[in-house]
Amino acid sequence: MELIRGLHNLRSRHHGCVATIGNFDGVHLGHQSVLGQLAEKGAELGLPVTVITFEPQPQEYFNHGELPPRLTRLREKLTALQRYSVDRVLCLSFKQGLAQLSAEAFIRQVLVEGLGVRHLVVGDDFRFGQGRSGDFTMLQAAGAAHDFEVVHMHTFAIGGGRVSSTRIREALQCGDLGQAAQLLGRPYRMSGRVAHGNKRGRTIGFPTANIFLHRARSPVDGVFAVEMFGIEGEPVQGVANVGTRPTVDGSHAILEVHLFDFRRDIYGRHVHVDFLKFIRPERRFDSFEALKAQILHDAEAARAFFGKQI
Repeated sequence: MELIRGLHNLRSRHHGCVATIGNFDGVHLGHQSVLGQLAEKGAELGLPVTVITFEPQPQEYFNHGELPPRLTRLREKLTALQRYSVDRVLCLSFKQGLAQLSAEAFIRQVLVEGLGVRHLVVGDDFRFGQGRSGDFTMLQAAGAAHDFEVVHMHTFAIGGGRVSSTRIREALQCGDLGQAAQLLGRPYRMSGRVAHGNKRGRTIGFPTANIFLHRARSPVDGVFAVEMFGIEGEPVQGVANVGTRPTVDGSHAILEVHLFDFRRDIYGRHVHVDFLKFIRPERRFDSFEALKAQILHDAEAARAFFGKQI
């Protein structure tokens, strides 16, 4: 899969494709349905599949206040998209220039001149361009004028409701990892590089792999049974805490993973952590002894979930 960062990096070989536009946060079953729909059309026309997305996401640019947490950072999103027959991702930097681009100019510069789109799949409520003036009807008219087809995404529903990033966030925030996995089509996952921490975990017998989240807010918070991938013997089971570590006066969210029966050095490794079972919310303890006792209890709960001998 090829990543194209910005219109200025488009080349003549990128002209001619089937495409879709969106944030694709989580790359959930609804997104996967769209990508499958697009892949079928790409195969029929003999054209590559292109996903057009934005960084930052438009709502992050326009709204600097309290925003819903992202399910996936850009790197995580790209890794997920690779699994679903996506040939290219055009990532547009959503800054003032793009925000002020008229809907007509977006169609001309991105879809017609830039990509030469022959088939476009978008939501029928999709809005774009300065002041959100562009809509599905405008795209259909542009398609008729420039010889490309515009169709709406098929609705993908589970349990009587449409699969959406918002619904997955709600499931994660209440600790329902089973529901989140059902909507995603896989367990919820966070990825990152193992970094050096303050090593306090070692002093109480629970060394941790520390992964900085690099996001304003985390969609999960608390203690979980997890599996780690990207290291020898994967998956390696463990217990993880996501939060600000109030007992040690932490100031920013971090993912700390204690791996069971694991002693190897994995500093600097890029790893993936699957969240499988919510154990408890994060809370502050009055002493390190109380924290150690609770971590021991959390580890036992996680081992029990994995069916291991405690």
